[in-house]
Parts: sequence; structure tokens; C-alpha cells
Amino acid sequence: MYDYINGYLESLGDGWSIYLWLIAGGLIILACIYWIIWAKKHEQFDEDIKYVIFQEDDQEKMSKEDWEKSRQVIKEQVARREEVLAQEKLAKQRRAT
Repeated sequence: MYDYINGYLESLGDGWSIYLWLIAGGLIILACIYWIIWAKKHEQFDEDIKYVIFQEDDQEKMSKEDWEKSRQVIKEQVARREEVLAQEKLAKQRRAT
């Protein structure tokens, strides 16, 4: 089997490998485009996500503006989570009927 593949590759001549690299590169670009579209659809590009990690114990370590921003972001994240869960529940109910 190895001899067959090696013989086939040698029979192709010079310059065939560039086409292999072009195909591989094209597939990589398509995969990247797919994942960027997926991330946008699933709300992965959120600049305020850094504020979600803060807890009540961190208040003294933060400025007042940052603390208020973190509380606002957490409220928005919780509200969005409830919306998504409600949408998923509704979709499950529709599929069940």
C-alpha cells in the first residue's frame, strides 16, 4: 500500500503540492469564517464579559465606576440568560407538540 501511494505521488511530477496547500488553506479559511459566524450568532463578542467575574468581595478593590458597571453587566447577563432559557423552553414545547 505504501509503495502504491509513494509511486502515485512520484508520478504527479513537480508542482502538485502547491495545490494541496491551497486546498488545505482554503479549508482553514472556511473553518475560521464558520466559527466567527457561530460566535457572533451565540453572542460571544461581548466586551463587558470581563465584569462578570467580580464578586461582592471585590468591591473594595475596584473603583466606584467599575463596581457599578460590573453590577449592571451582571444584571444584563442574568436577564439575557433568562430570555435564552425561556426561548429554549418554548422551542422544546413546540417540538413536543
